[in-house]
This record gives sequence, C-alpha cells and structure tokens, in this order.
Amino acid sequence: MAARFLVGIYTTQASMAESLKKTLAHSPFAISWSRTQTEFVQWTISNRHRIDCLVVQPANDSSELLNELWERDILLPTLVISSQSERTTAAEYYDAVIQVTPAELDTIESKVHEAINQFLQLPASQNTLIDNASTSTDTRDNRVFLLSLQQQRLTEKLQERLGYLGVYYKRNSQNFVRNMTVEERHEFLDQLRQDYRQIILSYFSSDDKTLNQRIDDYVNLAFFADVSISKVVEIHMELMDNFSKQLHMEGRSEEILLDYRLTLIDVLAHLCEMYRRSIPREI
Repeated sequence: MAARFLVGIYTTQASMAESLKKTLAHSPFAISWSRTQTEFVQWTISNRHRIDCLVVQPANDSSELLNELWERDILLPTLVISSQSERTTAAEYYDAVIQVTPAELDTIESKVHEAINQFLQLPASQNTLIDNASTSTDTRDNRVFLLSLQQQRLTEKLQERLGYLGVYYKRNSQNFVRNMTVEERHEFLDQLRQDYRQIILSYFSSDDKTLNQRIDDYVNLAFFADVSISKVVEIHMELMDNFSKQLHMEGRSEEILLDYRLTLIDVLAHLCEMYRRSIPREI
C-alpha cells in the first residue's frame, strides 16, 4: 500500500469543507475532518506523532486554537486559512505557519508540501519560537527541544514511509541553480563539469574503487541544486566535444567516445530515479 500523508483539517464553514473535499478528492493525503475545535484538538493530541500537517479555519480568528496547541506544546506543520486582515494572528503559534486565503485553496496540495518543507527547515532556536515575555527560560528551552524532536520524528517518518521524499523536503530552494547569483551559478556549474570529467576518466578503470561514490556524490550535488536532466546532458556533450577536438589534434579515432554514452546513461539513471522517488504527487 502506498504511503500517504496524514492531514488534519478543521473548518467551521460547511461551504469551505465541501470546497476542500472537492479539491483534495484525488490528493495523496489521508485526511481527518473535524467539526468542532474540541474534536480537532483531541484528535491532534492523540495523533501528534503521526500527523504530517494541520489545516485550520476556525470560526473567528485562529489565535485561540493555535494558542491552545501552543500551550500543549504541539508543534506541527500548519496551514491557516484566513483573510488578509487576519494574517498576523498565526505568529502567536510559531514562526513557520503558512497562511493562505480562500482564493488560494486550489493550490492547497502544494501549500501542504510547502508547510512541511518550511517546518523541517525551521531552525530549532529560541528566536524561532514566539513566547510572551513572562515565559520562563525552562519552558522556552523545552519548546525548542520539542520542536527539534518533532522535526527529527517527521524527517525519519518521511524517510521510512516515503523513501527519498524525506530528503526532498530537506532541499533548500535558495541553493537551487536558478536562484543562485551569476557568479555562484558559474562556480557551481564549473564544479559539476570537473566532477563529471573525473567520472568519465575513471569510468572504465577497474582499479578505481571510488567510482560509485563519485557518481553518488555527483547525483546528490545535482539533486540538491535542482539541476535539470538536460543540463547534465549538456555537460556531457560539452566534455565529449572537448575530447573529440583533442583526439582529432592527436590524429586518433573518436570512436572510443561512443562508449561513454554508458556513463551518461548510468548517471542519468541515478538522477532520474532520485527525482522520480522524490516527487510528492507520485506518492
């Protein structure tokens, strides 16, 4: 049986619940619906170590509900459905709540993934947790510990249930190639080219015991930077073109370069599998 996210949803509006049910009808989520705040809080307490994300829209503002979870030291990836005027109340829970308006509900599935991603990247420190000035140091330290523990549990659960998806959520979009500065991108792609060249040079060497590790390292580097498959192919073709020119200058046949198509296939197979197993919609 395919692993599924466990999402708890609480909304007091029947029309909102119906809209969400239609939107999420074919989602990869296992969903628990709560009709009252008491029912929702009790369900959350009972399932706090199984829940992947909470989605809430209380009757009034969200501060009362979030404060109740906060006081019970329940820290989970959370989406709050609210109007623009209500968007400040979620800050009373913790610093990584994702807020969406009713108009954004058609993207609720991607917002759940965003909430989990943001939660796992949240630094477990007192600066992250918003407490009252009267909150004791011991209480703050305990909440920092609980946040770190919950992140660890969620990461381990994702890795166990969802394979590479747990790794997927540890990716930081700031490190993606498309978000790098021009200088950072140039330096990073140069590193990719150099690493790929080393893989090529040692690919058919029976004495090189580090080849598999080189390929794994290369694939991890590309994966965490969200490098496209086409970019890897481009790097391969550039390198083959350089080798071809060198062989031509030396008066040697270029036929040997055809064998290195196996190298490209090997690397792409590893990278494609990593991307395939990390796509949330395929869970």
